[in-house]
Amino acid sequence: MQPVSILLNILWILIGGAWMAFGWLVAAVIMAITIIGLPWARAAFNIAAYTLLPFGSRAVRRDELTGQSDIGTGPLGLIGNLVWFILAGWWLALGHLITAILLAVTIIGLPFAWAHLKLAGIALWPIGKAIVPA
Repeated sequence: MQPVSILLNILWILIGGAWMAFGWLVAAVIMAITIIGLPWARAAFNIAAYTLLPFGSRAVRRDELTGQSDIGTGPLGLIGNLVWFILAGWWLALGHLITAILLAVTIIGLPFAWAHLKLAGIALWPIGKAIVPA
C-alpha cells in the first residue's frame, strides 16, 4: 500500500469510516445468524473490510475480473441483490449518503465524501463484486 493510501485510510477511519464499517459488520452478523443469509453475509464481511480501508483498493465486477460469469453475476446474483437491497442495502447506502453529505461541506472532506458515494453504490448492489488492489 502506498504511503498516501495509508494516510488517507487513517484519516478515513477517524472521520467516519469506522462507523460505516461497523454498520456493514452488523449487517453481516445479522445475515449470518439467519443461516439463510449466509451468501449475503460473506459479501457483507468482504465489503466491511473494504469500507474500513477503501484507499488503495477498488471494487470490480467478478465477471469483468475473471472473464467468466458465475452464480453471483448471473440471474441468481440479480435475485440476491434484490433481496439484499430490501433487507440491508438501502439503509447502508443511506448511511453512506448522509456521511458523504456531511463530509462534502468541507473541501478537505471531498475525497472522503466521494469514497462514501462509491460505497453507497456498492451497498445497493454488492453481490458479484470483488475487492482488488487499485
